[in-house]
Amino acid sequence: MRFYEATRFLFPRHYERRILAICFVAVHLPLVGCIVLLSWRSEWDGSLFGVLLAATLLGTIGAIFAVSELLMPIRRATLMLQTVQRGGRVGPVPVGGEDLVGQLLHGVAQAANETARRIEQLKDAAERDVLTGLRNRRGFLDTVAPILADDSYSTIAMLDLDHFKAVNDDHGHDRGDQLLTDFADYLSASLRRSDIAARWGGEEFIVLFPGTSPRQAREILGRLQSVMRRNAAFTVGGRRVTFSCGLAQVRGYADLAGATRRADQTLYAAKEGGRNLIMTA
Repeated sequence: MRFYEATRFLFPRHYERRILAICFVAVHLPLVGCIVLLSWRSEWDGSLFGVLLAATLLGTIGAIFAVSELLMPIRRATLMLQTVQRGGRVGPVPVGGEDLVGQLLHGVAQAANETARRIEQLKDAAERDVLTGLRNRRGFLDTVAPILADDSYSTIAMLDLDHFKAVNDDHGHDRGDQLLTDFADYLSASLRRSDIAARWGGEEFIVLFPGTSPRQAREILGRLQSVMRRNAAFTVGGRRVTFSCGLAQVRGYADLAGATRRADQTLYAAKEGGRNLIMTA
């Protein structure tokens, strides 16, 4: 480290140029020594000087190229670490040998992979509802953004468990939480792999049916209603638990807020209409 610190005045922001400058000086030492010796002896030999000069120039060019290439893995490793620090993704890390540079590349690869894994874990945790395991509102919006990037038609569904407050009041919040978890599980099982479900808040859930008409979405949710009617998990205190739903068509991400509002208004119309209904805006 002492020599490193002592030579920091040479290109303080460019380590590779510092190395090349040192190599340049080292390569030219024989030529300088030859000039000094010939001058001291007064035996100037033009042919010898020409050969040494040509060899020095060729050696300089070769050394600059070779050192620059040898430093390339360090340069790439530095750029990758900077990308990781900014929270970006890095491509495949080049694999080195068992020398010092190879060990550096291996360490960078491990750090990049571990950092990327932790970032994904933190992002997933931040976008998941702790109780149900579904996406939360933020996770839903982030997930559907690329899906709704074009202007194709999809369907938004807003679902709300009927009389959920009575379950909490009469049977406790633990039973209410279990009901929310069961509903989230059965909702997920009823959907297609392309559908995106999330807990919107409280006992309210949201689903995006990509490239799906409201009629098709209604059929999918109708099957969920049938499953809930047959399942004892959705009978609390002798009362069958149902859900109300509002559907709205959405075209592109710019229409998402409006479609969500329309679906929410239709949901409350279903509530006012007697509950356990699926209505379309």
